[in-house]
Amino acid sequence: MEVKLAERGQIVIPKKARDKLGLSPGTKMEVKVERGQLILRKIITLDLSKWVGLANAEKLTTDEVMEEQRGRPFPWKGSKEDQAIFAMPQKEAVAALKKRRKK
Repeated sequence: MEVKLAERGQIVIPKKARDKLGLSPGTKMEVKVERGQLILRKIITLDLSKWVGLANAEKLTTDEVMEEQRGRPFPWKGSKEDQAIFAMPQKEAVAALKKRRKK
């Protein structure tokens, strides 16, 4: 994907990339320069206080809790359904995961 540097040094991360990475307004990013390359990394902070007891109350697996936290399934799951959900924008992926969980 190609982006253009704005007058004030800003870039726009394409929507497709934002959706795939679960980036939304206010997401904190780390910026590094390594070997002549600019590297952006999403900073993830986990506040588990809202999850304490939730897994037991709703009988969620660790993977399901992580899917809920990240808004998409883990990429290493191999089913075609998981691959399709992983490719969806974040809001659609969360809805699909919740629907699947109710089955």
